[in-house]
Amino acid sequence: MKLGGIGVNNNLNIYDIAKASNVSIATVSRVLSGSDKVSDKTKKKVMDVIEATGFKPNAFARGLGLGSMKMVGVLCENVSDLHFSKTVSILERLLRQNGLDTLLYCTGNELAEKKRFIDYLLAKRVDTIILIGSVFKEETDNSHIENAADKVPVIIINGLVQHKGVYCVLCDEKKAMHDNVINLYNYGCKNIAYIYESLTYSGIQKLEGFKEGLKECGLIYRPELVIKPLKDFTVIKEYIQNILGEFDGVLTSEDIVAIGVCKALDEFKLKVPVIGFNNSILAECATPTLTSVDNMMETVCSTAISILVSLLDKKSNVPDKVVVMPKLIQRETFQIKRGDSD
Repeated sequence: MKLGGIGVNNNLNIYDIAKASNVSIATVSRVLSGSDKVSDKTKKKVMDVIEATGFKPNAFARGLGLGSMKMVGVLCENVSDLHFSKTVSILERLLRQNGLDTLLYCTGNELAEKKRFIDYLLAKRVDTIILIGSVFKEETDNSHIENAADKVPVIIINGLVQHKGVYCVLCDEKKAMHDNVINLYNYGCKNIAYIYESLTYSGIQKLEGFKEGLKECGLIYRPELVIKPLKDFTVIKEYIQNILGEFDGVLTSEDIVAIGVCKALDEFKLKVPVIGFNNSILAECATPTLTSVDNMMETVCSTAISILVSLLDKKSNVPDKVVVMPKLIQRETFQIKRGDSD
């Protein structure tokens, strides 16, 4: 069948449909989105052309002329990281439930690449950009985030950049680490080691919480009991060996580091309580099972999507910062009796 000189053709675009229907591109877009601002007569004319040609619109075509493509750009440093992959999974599910599509890219940790992918998403005309993790907050210059927020809303998961158009939803990790120190102190620990991975915004918050917890308990901050070994088990093991007898409890910045600590402690036949962070699947699978801070990522992501939906609906008084309280999940590593293994 041919209509307006156009037959069935898989290479058609929205411009062809608009020309064959004798309407504007914006009108075709409104028809595709189900807008009630198009008369039934015009809608039928456009749909007849679409049916006759077998036209299949893409997301970009649907967004032309409407100011919204229902497409959300999501940037993640590294989706192979358990914490980030869990967050991506939650966000994608919630976005889908709200009729929104996801455009996901992994940026790595280089600033130039973060900037490049933000620009790339803006060029794709996404409605919003979601940044996962405090790794996207730089120490000094966050102009790339601020410039993006001048064009579309930017939502940061568990990070903080204060600028108009930037909306931050984060777990109070500083309080979580502070409370971890209090918990270990009440358990009888007086020399608490802290092993962390990085000093991003999140990492700095945790370290500050650790120091404040020590101060509240009247304990001295001992630099020799604080180390950044990355996730290298050999380095963790060497560190534990160097301070044997100096510590009676261990806090870590994330679960995978805590599990490395537990493995080292087992090799040295030493038992002390250990607390991880993020409450990942590793915490439940570890032997012994790992006590860990649940940073409530389901709640954080749900709140972020609620903010996003409110922004798309043009609602006023949308909060630019929401803080979610963490929860400690106690498992076997918090119930360990201190001392040498039998």
